[in-house]
Amino acid sequence: MVRSQKRLWIGLIILAFLSPLGIILPETFKAGDAWGEWGTDTLEKLLGYVPEGLKKYSELWRAPIPDYNLGGENATMAVQMLSYIVSGFIGVLVSGLIVYGVSRFLIKHEK
Repeated sequence: MVRSQKRLWIGLIILAFLSPLGIILPETFKAGDAWGEWGTDTLEKLLGYVPEGLKKYSELWRAPIPDYNLGGENATMAVQMLSYIVSGFIGVLVSGLIVYGVSRFLIKHEK
């Protein structure tokens, strides 16, 4: 493995371990949801309405791990933090596999 690739993977792993900050900081500062991770119900409260395009396509995609939480809505903070870390690793793994697959495809068809 090239040194720069090794640094990239180490950086991604560190970011996966830091992902619980996404629930710790909003909880600490009583900020509600993380910025930009709002559902249609939260947007309704914040804006007073839900944009038509968002309303139309909001049911199109369901997250594999809703709210990055494996323990349900009443999970303890420890379970939520572990869930964020697991979600981070799954994201890194899936992204890495997609990039690897696309690069292998391109290399194979380049010849």
